[in-house]
Amino acid sequence: MAKKSQPADWEAALAGIADGNTVLKYAANREVFSKQTEIVMATNKSQPVVGKAKEGTHLVDWETLLAGISRGKTVIEYGANRTIYRQGDPADSVFYLRRGKVKHAVTSQQGKEAIVAILGDADFLGEGCLAGRPLRIGTATAITDCTLVKIEKALMARMLHERHDVSEMFVTHLLSRSLRYEEDLIDQLFNSSEKRLARILLLLAHFGKEGRSESVLPRVNQEHLAQMVGTTRSRVSHFMNKFKKLGFVDYEGSAGGLKVHSGLLSVVLHD
Repeated sequence: MAKKSQPADWEAALAGIADGNTVLKYAANREVFSKQTEIVMATNKSQPVVGKAKEGTHLVDWETLLAGISRGKTVIEYGANRTIYRQGDPADSVFYLRRGKVKHAVTSQQGKEAIVAILGDADFLGEGCLAGRPLRIGTATAITDCTLVKIEKALMARMLHERHDVSEMFVTHLLSRSLRYEEDLIDQLFNSSEKRLARILLLLAHFGKEGRSESVLPRVNQEHLAQMVGTTRSRVSHFMNKFKKLGFVDYEGSAGGLKVHSGLLSVVLHD
């Protein structure tokens, strides 16, 4: 039986560090830090919306890593609209999305569905099992044809324990996702539905990554966008028509691909 991992003793860990930490005391109602920059999107127009990996950072080649593993992983193909796992299923594995788009949604007891995220190439899903979560808290559905690698929980935990590069990359992934959810919440609280839609489209197009200024999104329909933005489908349709007239988006081909242009950033940066 695998040895149960113990929670980190942060007091002991920090006590053993000589440089790089400072103990501070704050009176009640004192600010620990203040807002210096816009945290929903970059305020500096020269900055990308989605940050690239820091130069010199070693990235794990997951294709090579997984190719060298014979047990504990399964490569699975899913057609569009197929369910990968359902809310309430046992959480016993992590999925690496090799190719495609996946919708991750949560359904309330009253049957109302909310889309939490649209995931793409090289994303992970189902990682909650690593934190001891016994059941899936959401449903993952393929939006396009997808290729995924199912990694058993025990194998993933072992790689994180034994491979420093894997654990470093995965912590970066988790922090990035946590920040994204925090930004989504702030976006919902303070921004208009038009600005929220523009931000969602830019994030789905991975604007700012690898120097790309535009990208095509396959089969992300207006109903999905409405759920992510938190508005009605008719409002999304209105804004999409407006974006199209302004040249910020274009529809491509019979498959319904959507091309997002960098000009859409002006909607997000406009006060």
